[in-house]
Parts: sequence; C-alpha cells; structure tokens
Amino acid sequence: MIKSTLIYRDDGLPLCTSVDDDNDPQLLAEKKKVKVVVSRFTPNSATEATLESGPYEINYIKHQSIIYFVICERGYPRNLAFSYLNDISMEFEHSYSSEINKVSTRPYAFVSFDNFLQKTIKAYSDKKVQDNLDQLNQELVGVKQVMSKNIEDLLYRGDSLDKMSDISASLKESSKKYRKSAQKINFDLLISQYAPIAIIAFIFVFLFWYMFLR
Repeated sequence: MIKSTLIYRDDGLPLCTSVDDDNDPQLLAEKKKVKVVVSRFTPNSATEATLESGPYEINYIKHQSIIYFVICERGYPRNLAFSYLNDISMEFEHSYSSEINKVSTRPYAFVSFDNFLQKTIKAYSDKKVQDNLDQLNQELVGVKQVMSKNIEDLLYRGDSLDKMSDISASLKESSKKYRKSAQKINFDLLISQYAPIAIIAFIFVFLFWYMFLR
C-alpha cells in the first residue's frame, strides 16, 4: 500500500507532504532518504525511477521543476504507483502552477494539497479500484520500463541519478534493437513457412494456364 507522498522543488524546497504516521521510525528514515535523493538531482538525472529500500520502494517522477515521490510497501504494483504519481502531478500543477516557482515560496507552502492526496491514496488503496486500474494500465500502457536501483547503492556507494539515467537510456536502446531483431526473425519465419506453399501454388497455376488456357 501507499505509505507516504512527498513533493519537492528541484532546488530542494519541500512543497508538500502527506499526513502520515510520524511514530513509525522506519517510515521517517525513508523520508530522510528522499531528502538526500533530492539533493543529488542534476539536470541530467533520470526523470523517473524506482529506488528499492528494504521493505519499501520509493518511486518518483520529475516534471519540469517539481519532483513527486511516493513511498510504497514492497510488492505494491509499480504501474499503479506511477499512475498515482501522474494523477497527483497533474492536479498539483493545475492548482498551483502560478506559485510553485516563486522565489518567495516557503517550505510546505501547499500543505492544503494533502486533502487531495488523502482522497487519491484512499482510491488507490481500494482493492476493486486497484484491480480496475491495474487492468486498465496493462491494457493501455503495457509493462512500463522504469529504471530500478537499490537506494543503498545510490546513497552510500557513490552511484548517481545521472548514472541511472544513462543506464535507463541504454536499456531503452537495447530494447529497440531486440524488438527490431525479433521483427526480422518473425518475418524470416513467415517466409520460411509460406514460401514453399507460394511456389507450389505458382507452379500449379502456371501448369493450369499452360495446359488449358494457352
């Protein structure tokens, strides 16, 4: 299930966070990790990714200058997590587009957005809604290719979000090459299956024409 939502500006300013259980030390630790991740962002960083962190997954998308994070329990459908992030990003930017980039914006200036977050979290936590959204996502989007990384590698072993972006781009290029190769293999297979039939049919038509219609 969804445990927490955090919205940051890419200069590190926290804009909004969902009202969560502040007595959960593990969740508080994950929120601190999110703050460190934000500090690592550069213009070349991956715009969407999943960071694996123990029993949790931290999913994020970056749209323009705003970064949207959702902390989920491990096993929560990833396509639903990204669908949730897209929903809240559209609503947030629609509601506050004229204010979010002002220099005078104060930390957590948009806490009232939590009302929308709580309603949306509730919707995405409903089993029937989950099943319907999951099916819809599978039909319309298919398997979404999103870069995954263990957050320990990112925070403590020197990997960067820029490196993740490079790896993600490489994965997408490889996927295109494999898809083209698969299409060629399928075409060759069709030729090998139907070419003999076509040749026999041509010979039969030629003989029929030669013997009866010439």
